[in-house]
Amino acid sequence: MPFSLPALPYSTSALAAQGMCQETLELHHGKHHNAYVTALNGLVEAKALAGKSLETVVAEAGRAGTEGLPVLNQAGQHWNHALFWQVMSPSGGGDSLPAKLAAKIDSDLGGLAAFKEAFKQAGVTQFGSGWAWLIIGTDGKLKVTKTPNGANPISTGEGQPILGADVWEHAYYLDFRNVRPNYLDNFLNKLVAWDVVEGLMEKGGLVTGQAA
Repeated sequence: MPFSLPALPYSTSALAAQGMCQETLELHHGKHHNAYVTALNGLVEAKALAGKSLETVVAEAGRAGTEGLPVLNQAGQHWNHALFWQVMSPSGGGDSLPAKLAAKIDSDLGGLAAFKEAFKQAGVTQFGSGWAWLIIGTDGKLKVTKTPNGANPISTGEGQPILGADVWEHAYYLDFRNVRPNYLDNFLNKLVAWDVVEGLMEKGGLVTGQAA
């Protein structure tokens, strides 16, 4: 069974009032994400991916280094976007976090304001295309990190992502032109579904269950 494009958990117009217009979502989900899934399915037989979960494919491609890049570029982006859509909501944002997530951010990252600044800087300083992440590190503590292109902390072995912001230009150019810092501010303050992030933290991250 081929990998498939997950449906958005909201309509393509649902985030417009929060700074992500309908055209952005239509192009980003319906065109860009769908293209990664299509390309990944084209590699299933050639790269012996049949029957493997998406997480396994991403991890193995990361460990393979440059030889794994053809798969990682597609599988990583598929996984990254599957998380990205889930951690946004029309009622997202704000500074009122669920209790367990707030306590963990306080203890591991020095509080919400410090976390937001670190996350924003990770996204701003990611040269070119890539992602900013909040992850559960291998030591069980929350950590802010970044990865280039289609890589993610599963592929690098850093830990399990529970929040990711796409900093490829197609994620924000229609809404914020080339001003990436404003996009990241908007993402953190108006779009993040903190309850979803807490749920992912409690279960150790996103498990898509998808397998080729």
